[in-house]
Amino acid sequence: MIDAWQTGAFRARAAPLAEVVGAKTAKSFAALRIATVGDLLAHLPRRYLAGTELTDLSTLREGEYAAVMARVQRTAVRMGSRQPRLEAVVTDGHGHLNLTFFGRAPLVKYWEAELSKGVRGIFVGKVGSFRGDLQLAHPQFVMLDARGGIVGSSEEKRLLASLSQSGLVGMYPATSKLPTWQIAESVRLALATLEGVADPWPGWVRDEAGVVGLTDAYRHVHQPESMAEVEAGTHRLRFDEAFATQVTMSYRRASNEAARATARQPVTGGLTDAFLARLPYRLTDGQRAVCDEILADLAREVPMRRLLQGEVGSGKTVVALIAMLATVDAGGQAVLLAPTEILATQHYLTITALLGDLGGGAMLGAPDTATDVVLVTGSQPAARRRQALLRAVDGSAGIVVGTHALLADNVRFADLGLVVIDEQHRFGVEQRAALGATSATRPHRLVLTATPIPRSVAMTVFGDLEVSTLTEVPGGRAGVSTTLVDEARRPAWVERAWQRLREEVDAGRQAFVVAPRIDTPADDPEALGVVDLAARLTAGPLAGLRIGVVHGRQSSPDQAEAMAAFVRGETQVLVATTVIEVGVDVANASMMVVTDADRFGISQLHQLRGRIGRGAHPGVCLLLTRAEPGSDAWRRLEAVAATTDGFTLAEIDLEQRREGNVLGSDQSGTHSGLRLLSVVDDADLIRRARDLADRAVAADPDRSTPGFADAVTWIESVSDAEWFERD
Repeated sequence: MIDAWQTGAFRARAAPLAEVVGAKTAKSFAALRIATVGDLLAHLPRRYLAGTELTDLSTLREGEYAAVMARVQRTAVRMGSRQPRLEAVVTDGHGHLNLTFFGRAPLVKYWEAELSKGVRGIFVGKVGSFRGDLQLAHPQFVMLDARGGIVGSSEEKRLLASLSQSGLVGMYPATSKLPTWQIAESVRLALATLEGVADPWPGWVRDEAGVVGLTDAYRHVHQPESMAEVEAGTHRLRFDEAFATQVTMSYRRASNEAARATARQPVTGGLTDAFLARLPYRLTDGQRAVCDEILADLAREVPMRRLLQGEVGSGKTVVALIAMLATVDAGGQAVLLAPTEILATQHYLTITALLGDLGGGAMLGAPDTATDVVLVTGSQPAARRRQALLRAVDGSAGIVVGTHALLADNVRFADLGLVVIDEQHRFGVEQRAALGATSATRPHRLVLTATPIPRSVAMTVFGDLEVSTLTEVPGGRAGVSTTLVDEARRPAWVERAWQRLREEVDAGRQAFVVAPRIDTPADDPEALGVVDLAARLTAGPLAGLRIGVVHGRQSSPDQAEAMAAFVRGETQVLVATTVIEVGVDVANASMMVVTDADRFGISQLHQLRGRIGRGAHPGVCLLLTRAEPGSDAWRRLEAVAATTDGFTLAEIDLEQRREGNVLGSDQSGTHSGLRLLSVVDDADLIRRARDLADRAVAADPDRSTPGFADAVTWIESVSDAEWFERD
C-alpha cells in the first residue's frame, strides 16, 4: 500500500509503526489501536501540563489510568510484616491523593528522599481506592524541583526534561505497559520521518482554509510552546480529515454524474397507477413529495443515488414500492436487498399483501399490468430458490426481494433498473457494489434507513447521496407511550408490568418482550437472556399464555417460523433479541417490555418500540432497568421516554455518544485514520471543507493533483465498509 501513495506526507503516515519504533514497541501500541505512523501522530495528548500547573484531583475517577501533576504534602514510612512501604499524600492545593510504594528498605528510603515535601511531580498509574480514598499504588513518577528542572537521571526523567523545555508537556492517553513519556518518545521519532515532506494540499487550499502547514501542525500538537499552537495544529488536522472525506465524496458525485443509467420514464395507466388506485389510504404530503423526487431521478440517464430516511412508521416501504413499480412499468426490474432473512421475508409478505393480484404475474385472472414478486434467501430449498432466480433472469419477476443470497455470482437479471437497499450500513463495500456492477449502465439506487440521521452526519458519511426525509406518520396509527421502570428501587412496578402485559393479551392483542442477549451471563444471573427469560415468564407471571422465542442463533427457517406464528396470531407473546428491531409489522402488537433497557442505545430503543402501535390500538412500551437514577444510562432512557420524535432522539444520541463509531472507526476491526473530526462540534468546518472540495474537484476532475488522489485512497482504505461505498 505504501508504494501506492503519490505524496510524501501520505506515504510517511502510512508506514508501519514498527519501521520507526521497532517491532517490540509497536506491539505495545496495538492496545491503543495504533498501527501506523499516521495513527500515532493522530494520537493527541489528552491534556497539556504547564510548568506551574497542578492537576485538578477532583476530576479523577476510580479505574482510569491517569497522569497527574501535584505537589507532595507529606510522606511516611510504614514497616509491614513482610516489607516496608512508603505512604505519600500529594495535593493540588484543594484535594489530595494517596500514593503507596512497596519495596526493600533502601528503595523505600530512596523514594522518600525523592518525594520531598513541597516538590512538584508527575505521577502516572491506575486510580484505585483504599478505605474510601482514591490512591495510586506504585505509580511511575518524575519529580520537578523548584526551578522546574528534573530530579534524578533515569531515562524517563531525561525524556521529560527534554519535553519540558518548551514549557508544555503533553499527557497522552496511555496504558500500564505504555506510559505517556514512552508515547512521547515514539512521537518524537515519528515526527522525524516528516522532515522535508511536502504538504499534500495545494497552497490555495491551505490559504482558503486558513490552516498551518502539515508538519507544523504535528509539531504544534505534540511539542507545543503555547496553547495557541495546540489549537492551530488541531484545527489543521481536523480540517485534513474533513477535506479528505469531502474530496472523496465530491469525486463520487462527479463520477456518478458521468455514469449512465437507463432512464425509466413514468407510464400512465400502468402498474403504478393501478396500485395507487387500490391503496386503502391517502399518501401523506411527505410521501408524495419524496415520490416526486424519486420518479424525477428515475427519469434521468444519470444513476439515482438517493438516501430515504424516515421516522419509524413513516411509510418508507410504500414509497420504495412505488419506485419499484415505476421501474417495472418502464420495462426494468427492481431488487429490494435486506440484511436479514426475517426482514427480507417481512418485506416480501408486506409487498405481496399490498399488491394483491397485481403481484400475481402471469397467473390466471391477474390484471394485464401485474408482475411477479419473488423471494430469494440463503435458507430456501434449492428448487424454490432456483425457480425464483429463473424468473429473475427471464424478466417475469419484476420485483425480487432477498438477502445476501442475491449477491452471488450466479444471480442474473433481464434488465436490472433499480436497487433498493434497506439498512445499507449492514452491508459491506463489495456487497453493495455487486448488484449491477458488470452492467454497461448502472442501476438506480435507493437507500433506506429507519434511523434518522443528523445533517452533520449525513453530510459527512452520506455526502455522495441526495437525501430525502419523511417526518410525517400516516394516519390511523394510535402511537406509543413509553414508561421507565426502576427494577432495583420499584420491584412492585416490575410485577405490575407483567400484569399489564397480560391485560393487553387478554384483550386480544399481542406483545413483544425484548432482551439484549441470548444467554444469561454467569456473572449477572438477573440479566436473563431470551431463552431463560421465556422460561421464567412461562412458569411465572405469563403462565398459560402462548409464548414464542426468536433470536439470532436460531436457524433461518426456525426464525421465520417463529415470526410467522406471531404474525398469524398463534403466538401471543414473542420473546426476542434485536432481530425484530426493523421491518417487523404486526398491527395487532400493542405492547413491548424491554428488559435491561440500559444495554440498548437511544436509536435502537426507538426502532424497537416502533414495532408496536402500528394499528388502531395504542402502544405501551415499558423500559425495565437497574441503572442508577441520574447516570448516563438513566438519562438515555429518560430521553427515549420523553419523546417519540426520532430526529430529536438522533441528535441526543449523537451528542451523548459523541462520534462513537459513526465514522466507522470501531466497526472494521482495523485502524481508522478518522480520529479527530467531530460531527457534533465541527459541522461548520465540514461545510467549509465541502465547499472547498467541490471547487477542488471541479478544477481537477481527473485527480491529477497527487494530494487529492491520495485523499481518496486514504479515506477508502481506512473508512469502514459499513459506511463508505466504493463502486
